[in-house]
Parts: sequence; C-alpha cells; structure tokens
Amino acid sequence: MAFGWKLYGDGKTPPPGEAVAPDERLSWPLTIGIGAQHVVAMFGATFVFPLIMGLDANLAIMMSGVATIVFLLIVQGKVPSYLGTSAAFVGGVAAITAQGGGVSDKVGAILVAGVVLALVGILIQVAGVRVVNKVLPPAVTGAVVLLIGFNLAPVAANTYWPQDQWVALATMAFVIVASLALRGFWSRISILLGLVFGYLLSLLLDATAGPITSVLGGAAEATTHDRVDLSGVADAPWFGLPTFTAPSFSLNFTLLVLPAVIALVAENAGHVKAVGEMTKRDLDPVMGRAVFADGVGTVIATSVGGSPTTTYAENIGVMAATRVYSTAAYYVAALVAILLGLVPKFGAIVNATPGGVLGGITVVLYGMIGLLGAKIWKENRVDFANPINLVPLAAGIIIGIGNVTLVFTDTFQLGGIALGTIVAVAGWHVARALAPTDMQDALLSEDGFRHGTGPALGKTGSHSST
Repeated sequence: MAFGWKLYGDGKTPPPGEAVAPDERLSWPLTIGIGAQHVVAMFGATFVFPLIMGLDANLAIMMSGVATIVFLLIVQGKVPSYLGTSAAFVGGVAAITAQGGGVSDKVGAILVAGVVLALVGILIQVAGVRVVNKVLPPAVTGAVVLLIGFNLAPVAANTYWPQDQWVALATMAFVIVASLALRGFWSRISILLGLVFGYLLSLLLDATAGPITSVLGGAAEATTHDRVDLSGVADAPWFGLPTFTAPSFSLNFTLLVLPAVIALVAENAGHVKAVGEMTKRDLDPVMGRAVFADGVGTVIATSVGGSPTTTYAENIGVMAATRVYSTAAYYVAALVAILLGLVPKFGAIVNATPGGVLGGITVVLYGMIGLLGAKIWKENRVDFANPINLVPLAAGIIIGIGNVTLVFTDTFQLGGIALGTIVAVAGWHVARALAPTDMQDALLSEDGFRHGTGPALGKTGSHSST
C-alpha cells in the first residue's frame, strides 16, 4: 500500500474505542488538519537541532519532508512515522566543530553514519533484531545514549546560556511549566511553545530594555547587540531554493558521529514497537526495513547539506491522541515541510532565533537525551550490582561526558563520545567474557524478572508473579 487509502467510515473522526488504520484515511479536509498537527509536533526539534549543529534549519525542514516520503515508501506504509532532525548526532557534530570542521565535514560524517545505519537495518531484516541486541545489550545502549546527551552540557552552559542568561532562564522555566501544566497535544509541543515564548520575549526586551552586552556563540569578546537580529529577514526572498552543501569526508570526523548509530537503532526499535502496539499490528517483520529507511533518509538529507533524520516520538504522540494512524496525514505533513523549505524568508526568521532562547531550550533537551539512556536501563531492569554492567560502563560514561582524549598521532585521536562508546561496548563484552560464572548467570536472573536483561541477550523477559 502506497497511495491507495480506503475512506474510513463516513470520513469523520473515529468514535471512542476505534481508530483509523495506516491504510485508511479520513476526509481530505480532516486529513489535512491532522497533517498540520504533525507539522506543528515535529517543528520545534526539527529546526532547533540544525541551529544547534550549525546547519541550515530551512533545508533541514525541507529534507525532513523528503526523508519522510522515502521512509513511508520503503516501509510500504506499514509504519506511520515522521522523520525529523535527529538529536543523536548533536554531540558528535559539536566535537567536529571544536576540531575546526565546517558544514561539509559535518554532513559528510553524518552521511557515512547513515550508510552504516542502513546496513544495520539490512542485517536486522535478514538475521533478526536479536543479533544486534546481543552486540548492544540495553546496559550498553543506555550508557551510550546517556553519554551522548550529557556530553553536551558544556555546549549549553558555555555557548548558549551566557548569551542572555535571563531569557535562557525564563525560556527554560516556561518549557518546564508548559510540559506539566498544559494537557494533551499542547504539552507535547512545549519545546516549540518555549521557542516562541523566548523569541517574543527577546523582541520585547529589545524594544523596551535595549541591546544587551554578551559574548555571542563563536566570538571571543563581548559585544553590544540586539537579542534578535532580523537583518537577514528583510534581505531573504519569499520563494527560492535553500542553500545546498556538498559533503566532504574524513575518518576522524566520521568516528565522532558513529556512536549515534547505536542510539538510533534503539530509538527506531522503540518507536516501531510503540506504533505496533497502538495499531495492534505485529511490526517486527518490518523492523529492519524501518531502520534501513531511516538510514536512507539520513543519507539523502545530508547528501545536499541537510540534517540527519529519525522517527519522531512527538508524532507518535499525535497518533495516540487522535487515534488516526493514516499515512495519508504524514504525506500531507511531508509536503507542507517541503513547501516551507522553499520559503527563504521563513528560514531567515528561524535562523534569527536568539542564543539565549537556545540556552533555555538546550538545558532541557540535552538533559532529556541523556535521561533516555537511564530510561533504557530502567525498562530493561539493568542490574548495576553486577560488576559486568557497573565497571566498564562507568568508565565509558566518564570518558564520554568528560571529553577524555586518546592521542595516537598528530592527525588521529579518539575522544569524548567516540572513545566513551568504544570503552562501553568493548569493555562490557570483555568484562562478560572474563567474569566468573555466577556474574554471567546473574545477567539472566535478576531479582523479580525472569531472564533479567535477557531481552538484549536474545531471550524473552517476563515479570515473575511469585
């Protein structure tokens, strides 16, 4: 099924207890309305992460639409999802920036990671997801995701927050309150609402309090400037193509972003499982196809200078709230994103987002990325009383967060996320091989959970009722 949707009932919103299947649709006006909700849901993170990574946000939005269409075609419409900008690469890209890499270096490194992700998808499709899970158990996957997020703390603290600490604080507080005080769809777009709030607050302060003196990102000295620089908006045309950038390739830079593949495999698997539960369909047979499609989407997007892509939990939340799983709504959202990418003036407004606003957003987003790793541990009941889990992962996490560097030659070194990931993955398997039998057995017999971390060791876990 690609474009042959069946009309659901009379085309109106489904009654309580019923849902619109992926191969069905509502009337086109309602489908367009649902598609608009998907655009809003994905929008905040899809343009924030490119801004943080120093990439073209307008191009990222346009290519997210292209990647979403490619994804839906590859999975044959069985996994309704939207592909927005991936957060997993932010840490690696920050490391590339710190080493003097430009936009072409960033997208080139991410493109290679996209190829690797696509190859992993093929492996999963052929051999099954358990093969990958045996190499990357949840203890290891959680550690990698955690160090990717927390490695970014200095970026938020030293680059964005000092540009306007009070706007950053207000934006952060708004996001926290909005995520808790608002309900339903509005709580799921708290990041986007926080961006709008911070942007408007900055404009108000420029008009009332005047310019601010601070060190802009990348600058060495403080300057006096407006919080919002709209000079580029007036010069930008209403319609036109975004600026494309050809990728360039470097082994050093590629190694910095490859750990993100581990996070993306775990993220995609979780999202496919969630969509399967909501649609009441077994999507395990297309798990590998979905991971492959995500990799292909990243390759296509970065081949022209766009941002890496991944399936978005925000849009899964929209499906849960509306009970409309129709892929037709995702095609609508993708087409809207492509059209927005063809409006340079819109992109100029996005690129003018003040650093202080990004400071308030990033302290929340980076922390959330890291805590997703802890969530993986919790859901899989990882036992840190077992030295196999505790010792190598502790070392890898500190190396990753602390940006510890291992210098091999004047032109090659490993550090931060890349080195931390290698220590976590290789260290866990070495520790498991060398550990006494009782420690190895404990991985499969955690208290209250039959087989313990077994789901990642190729077994099926289940809670004990006795």
